[in-house]
Parts: sequence; structure tokens; C-alpha cells
Amino acid sequence: MYIWLTRHGQTDLNKKKLMQGRTDYPLNDTGLDQARRMRQQLTEAHPDLRFDAVYASPLQRAVVTASILGNVPAEEIRLDERLIETDFGRYEQSKYYLLGPRMTAYWALPERFPAPPTVETIASMTARARSFLQDLEAAGREAGWDNVLVACHGGILRALCGYMEDRPDGILWRPKPHNCEVRVYASENGRHRPVRQYRLS
Repeated sequence: MYIWLTRHGQTDLNKKKLMQGRTDYPLNDTGLDQARRMRQQLTEAHPDLRFDAVYASPLQRAVVTASILGNVPAEEIRLDERLIETDFGRYEQSKYYLLGPRMTAYWALPERFPAPPTVETIASMTARARSFLQDLEAAGREAGWDNVLVACHGGILRALCGYMEDRPDGILWRPKPHNCEVRVYASENGRHRPVRQYRLS
């Protein structure tokens, strides 16, 4: 089974360089265009591509991205709370460059610095990513799925990729995922490997 992981398209909060955790903000025109362009890239690369299942975070920016990239109506998307973005606590909607030393250090090097109070920890992110993907892999084996799309957010995507790359610490923090970037992984008998990455051309 191939698992296609993507980050949602741009929102106005992204454009303003604000921390956008669980604020349910929609895609802006650029974000909608990014999703359409990526769907076109995927179609050109894989003319017969069809997703057996499409999952998304319940936040609307992920749902709309999933609908466009997955080429399915929103009501067919499987929403899962475990895919929601990192909880940034009191730093929600703060400017990237005005986070203060503790949050700046944590978000740059979470391997070395602990989460500040009110902010979700790496342990929490990796636990929910692992739980989601193990359930997805089990469902895929039972149903015989070939391709599954998962649309989510830049923070939790790092934990999902960490699981798919079998990293001991459970995260792949760098490089930062771009809007509508797609990372494809193979899941075969409990083992994983990266296959390909797509960025907007």
C-alpha cells in the first residue's frame, strides 16, 4: 500500500506568518490554486491514479485540500481527530518571529528543547501519529487498498513522516513541509520506505 501524505494549501494566517494550530481558517485563493495545481501534477505523473480512501484532519483547510487532491467530494473524506494540527496553546496566532526564546527553541529543535507550558509535546504528536497510521495500515490490509491520501498540517505531518521512516524518535522535523507538498511512502508488511516527493513546480 502507498500512503500519500500532504500538507494543506495556503491560508491567510500562513501568508501573515502566524502560528496556525487549531484555528479553523479556510484556504485562500492561493491555497485553492496550490491544491488544484498539485492535483494536476499528480494526474500528469500518474494518469490512472485513484485513491481507495482519503483521510483528513477535521479542520476545513485540510478537508478542502483532501477533496481537491483526492478528487472526491468532501462527504466521502474520512475525518480523524488524530490528524489535527499541533496545539500551540497561548502561542496560537502569534507571529513566527515573536514567539519568545522558549517556543522558538522548541519549534526549531524539539529534539533538544521541551515544549513550553500550554504547547503540545512531541511525545503527544508522535503517539497520535503512530496510532492513526497503525489503524490505517490495518484497515488497508483488510480492504486491499493500493493508495491512500492523508491531508493534514505542517506540525503533525512531521510525526507522520517520522513513523513512515521508522525513526527511533518518531519525528522527521526537517525539512519543513511546504503547502500542498506530497510525500509518498510504501507500507509493506509492517515495514516502510519513502518512495517519492512532489512539490509545486
